[in-house]
Amino acid sequence: MAWLEFDDAAERYRIRFRFDGRQYKRSLKTADGREARAMLGRIEETILLIERGRITLPENADPATFILSDGKRTGEKPERDALTLKTLFTTYTDELPKGVKEESTLQGEGIHIKHLLKHLRSSATVQNLSVSEVQGYVKSRAKDKWRGKPIRSETIKKELTTLRLIWNWAVEQGYLTGPSPVRGIKYPKLNEKQIFRTTQEIQQIVSRGGISEDEERELWDGLYLTRVETGELLAHVEAQCCQSFVYPMFLFAAHTGARRSEILRSRIDDIDFMSMTVQIREKKKSRSKAMTFRRVDLTTSLARILKSWFNEHPGGQYTISADGLNPLTVHTAHDKFKRALKGTKWGKVRGFHVLRHSFASNLAAGGVDGRIISEFMGHTTLEMERRYRHLMPDIRKRAIELLVS
Repeated sequence: MAWLEFDDAAERYRIRFRFDGRQYKRSLKTADGREARAMLGRIEETILLIERGRITLPENADPATFILSDGKRTGEKPERDALTLKTLFTTYTDELPKGVKEESTLQGEGIHIKHLLKHLRSSATVQNLSVSEVQGYVKSRAKDKWRGKPIRSETIKKELTTLRLIWNWAVEQGYLTGPSPVRGIKYPKLNEKQIFRTTQEIQQIVSRGGISEDEERELWDGLYLTRVETGELLAHVEAQCCQSFVYPMFLFAAHTGARRSEILRSRIDDIDFMSMTVQIREKKKSRSKAMTFRRVDLTTSLARILKSWFNEHPGGQYTISADGLNPLTVHTAHDKFKRALKGTKWGKVRGFHVLRHSFASNLAAGGVDGRIISEFMGHTTLEMERRYRHLMPDIRKRAIELLVS
């Protein structure tokens, strides 16, 4: 397998190819696309001939030199230095093909790598990394603080998941062998997330006193707005916001349960006023597909507001856009959210995800089947479904009464 890439910095084509469990990257020293494609064809043919046994790779030959020269030069087979942790991460970053992962995912991995290099020796030989050393990482990382608070074990687990994924990638490329040392690591136990509660319920708990700052924060993370509260919030946004795209963005979140990222990547053609549905573009739901889709029915209110917004839309493809060319950035959307609610009784509403929680919670409170809610929300885990079930009192009551009926 071989493919071409264009190096913007060098203004030259380079080729990547896999052979005998390793990946190679070499510059083709040309900016001519036709010449680069011709060289790609010869390289693929040479690899095929070697695999079929029609050409024999000399024992001490450098595979890259041999293949690039159509089997005419052997070079010297380079000795592999012990792969260090820092080199592993650099190699992974350099060799991962573009488009394989979302930019936000790569940014998150970069943050994880920074912490891994800080607490695990960057010069350590990766192949010799032991489970006990990784377990020590958990202990030392837990002593770090973020905004004055200890690092949560779920954060540490995500960082080590990144290490495991990169290790497995390195095994596939032939850089490492065996299972990653992340297997068998023990983490501090986590509490299950709080059920969703209304503003009044949370205020009652807080007013009784005796809870820590972290416990209060977890309660507010589980906030959902009732139908009346959601309506009041939306009415405030509609009345106060001067930019015409802000209210449609809020209403989109409140009436579809879409995530912020899904709203920002939504396109005008995803809105079908004939069938009264909206197509939601999902990412990270499937490991084999870059994008998946789900459909949510449009409310008459959302359809009316979107039609009105499209009449003054600045142009372009994206449903929510300020300039008509680009979608809003995450930071811009969050800034618009906070500005719209600043100084109001909804000041504790942390972000668009509260409107998503409220969408599902109000459906559950209305007795909607949990399977339909999960379909609307794009849930894939039972843990999220359990957080809504207490809001289905009539359904739960009927179920338990079957014991005595």
